[in-house]
Amino acid sequence: MNCRRCESPLQKPGDYCLTCNTANCDAVVVEFRRDRATLTMLDEDEIVGETIVTTLPEPDEERGGVELRNFAGRVADEIQRKRPETVYAAARRDESGGTQGTPYDARDALRETKAQVHYEFYRVTGDDIVQSVLDRRGERSLEVVETPPREKIGGTHSTLIGGRKGRKAIALVADHPHVKKIIPGPIDAGGTGSRTSLRAKVTRADDNGNVRLLLRDGSSVQENRIVTTAMDRETGEWVRDDLNEALREAELQES
Repeated sequence: MNCRRCESPLQKPGDYCLTCNTANCDAVVVEFRRDRATLTMLDEDEIVGETIVTTLPEPDEERGGVELRNFAGRVADEIQRKRPETVYAAARRDESGGTQGTPYDARDALRETKAQVHYEFYRVTGDDIVQSVLDRRGERSLEVVETPPREKIGGTHSTLIGGRKGRKAIALVADHPHVKKIIPGPIDAGGTGSRTSLRAKVTRADDNGNVRLLLRDGSSVQENRIVTTAMDRETGEWVRDDLNEALREAELQES
């Protein structure tokens, strides 16, 4: 593949051209499996190339940790050499049994890669994630909110349940670029007691694209309204998926 601007040859499809400082793709879609990652480069609605990074998962936890970091580092390098505007990612379970018994899975590979790059990863679902992204990009882009996270929290109820973990869950949601405002709700302490620590879950989007964050801590439940920049239920579900993924990564997700 050659650079679309200066025609200089590129080492790999979608690479950023260092000769004329031109990006040759604007998005990268990464499908993680435990033994490989498939990167598909997009330029608007056109697929410009694909790269596959493979690894041999180690069954030992210590060696597996090193192997996982190296694998994620190679995927991160591939993303960074593209300099995309957006990265979409999905983690797939291994159905063949070939990597079962290893101490890490595809989700760990996704998290480790995300930790090694400065790009925000947007979760994408579906049997064909590349097509899902193309369909998503065909719709009007969601507005990005520049308001600092702490200024997004308002309403008449200022108390949050769960202490430090509750504040962490709210902060994760407030930091999302498509969240406009968080309105904490009253605390209902009439539920059934539980010994589990705080758990969080974002509910399905309503017709206006807004969602709710449920916080549960023992017998207490708090429902917090989340106003997003989504314009309908479908785009609200994109935001919901992103938020729930962030909560899962922070080990706050309600099962």
